[in-house]
Amino acid sequence: QVQLVDSGGGLVQTGDSLRLSCEVSGRAFSRTTMGWFRQAPGKEREFVAAIGWLLGSTYYADSVKGRFTISGDNAKNTLYLQMNSLKPEDTAVYSCAARSTTYYSKRPTDWEYWGQGTQVTVSS
Repeated sequence: QVQLVDSGGGLVQTGDSLRLSCEVSGRAFSRTTMGWFRQAPGKEREFVAAIGWLLGSTYYADSVKGRFTISGDNAKNTLYLQMNSLKPEDTAVYSCAARSTTYYSKRPTDWEYWGQGTQVTVSS
């Protein structure tokens, strides 16, 4: 079992930055892929970014490429999402996720473990 606790959301203005954190506990996850998803009101959950925990390979949705950075700290067992140049359309509940394979997927149903979510609101 893997437990995920995400935090760091808040209310910011357009152009501001925010860093989300996801504390990971439970089974060893050296062969796990970690990721971030978001869900805006009335919309389906969508893929944001993923990282292969073993090799550090990263993947991004086109909508956040160049603005968001996913990273992990093995010593702290924590996943991060640094979000820069935030836009109103980034407003959503952000959730970290994990899957016990070395391959990422953009489909939420392929991910086994989820954090509780943290609200990010970007005002114009």
